[in-house]
Amino acid sequence: MNVSKMSRRDFLISTSTMAVAGTANALPFGAALSSTARHTPDWVRRGIVYQIALRGFTPEGTLRAAAEHLAHVAELGATIVYLSPINLQDDDPRTAYWSPRQKASGFNNPRNPYRIKDYDRLDPEYGTEDDLRYFMETAHAVGLKVLMDVVFLHCGPTSVLRERPGFIKRDETGSIVTNSYNFPLLNFDNPNLRDYLIANLTHWIKGFGVDGFRCDVAYGIPLDFWEQARTKLSPLCSDLVMLAEGSRVEDQRYAFDMNYASEWWDAVYHVALKGKPASSLQSVWEANATAFPAGARLLRFVENHDKANDYGRADSVYGERTAMVWTIMNFTLDGVPMIYNGQEIGDASPQSIFGRLSVQWNASVLPLAKKRFGLYQTLCHLRQNERTLSEGSLWWLINDQPVSTLSYVRRTTAEEILTVLNFSNRPAHTMIRRPGIFDQILLSEGAKMNRAGDDLIIDAEPTGYIIAKRSVGI
Repeated sequence: MNVSKMSRRDFLISTSTMAVAGTANALPFGAALSSTARHTPDWVRRGIVYQIALRGFTPEGTLRAAAEHLAHVAELGATIVYLSPINLQDDDPRTAYWSPRQKASGFNNPRNPYRIKDYDRLDPEYGTEDDLRYFMETAHAVGLKVLMDVVFLHCGPTSVLRERPGFIKRDETGSIVTNSYNFPLLNFDNPNLRDYLIANLTHWIKGFGVDGFRCDVAYGIPLDFWEQARTKLSPLCSDLVMLAEGSRVEDQRYAFDMNYASEWWDAVYHVALKGKPASSLQSVWEANATAFPAGARLLRFVENHDKANDYGRADSVYGERTAMVWTIMNFTLDGVPMIYNGQEIGDASPQSIFGRLSVQWNASVLPLAKKRFGLYQTLCHLRQNERTLSEGSLWWLINDQPVSTLSYVRRTTAEEILTVLNFSNRPAHTMIRRPGIFDQILLSEGAKMNRAGDDLIIDAEPTGYIIAKRSVGI
């Protein structure tokens, strides 16, 4: 292809990520679908999620200890806390009912936060109901919303639900049906089970003021249950938010406000570690854009409790600079960015679902950790204050270094914000044809922007990046 003869139209491929009123020259996100995603509160559209997994968040591993650290989360600039499960865990020692990774963890601990014994009780490992109220009051006092993690697909082998007829799924012989984790499955064909679980969600809203729920393995549970729950819960909390683990494309038409960007994480992983070209990400993004309803929101993350448990901490796995480039991308793309336990200080200490391995907060005063925290603060500030990053359409910019470099703009009728990222460990001299003049640098490291006539030249060091802004005609 002769790059010098390509027009701006050839180089600029657009698919809008948000159904933004007044956004011009953009194809609406998911335009192939006639339906749109449910309306969701502004605090979600502009939100920044911070996951707290209690066992790894503080040395104590309790709600009280975590509450004392919420000021740090607010200072960082996060706006939503996603709190991993705190329900009573099943302590059955029979390893036949442990998940494969529970057995492989080496902790020999039957108490798995995702294997629940009693949905209506808090696990004393994490504290009391008063401790949860204190956590919620502290979070709200510093401006944080809280999503509580609920695990409804399966339960523990000695769960109290076994005492309720028809609540556990059984086969034709009457034996309990388990899944690949070796956990008993709940029976969503039973309307009494559904009522019980919705009452449980109601309990956390009315009794503790939670702002919403992160729903574990939501895609494994019939969608009509979540829609039923939404109908019952919405009158209790008008701005209730529900996050679905998984990428079932119908979720956001009524039941959910966000889905995990799971396929996106896989695609970036293959660019970061497996040598896939950076340009391959565009096709994955476009597939999601076509599949999901208009206005859908995807949660974008580098780490979460599963990834940290199974792969290790991002800085150790990908290298500090690659992990940072990935984060820059999550904050400048469409969707909602998420930060995990200590990620903002570059914590590389092990994390596990099955044992207490704490973030090394004592390292947060060291120069590199302070620099990392400052960079995350800047990203959170940009995301909150540059509305184009949360509301603008997304346009992909084709460049002449597709193996190493990703380039795109977020656009509203008033302005555009350009992001160029070098994912490789080699310098990149990248040309983008006639993208316009971006005269305000918002953030950059290891990258310089120059012009060659109407074209834009980015000279980037390995894993260098630049974010720049320009006004456009209304």
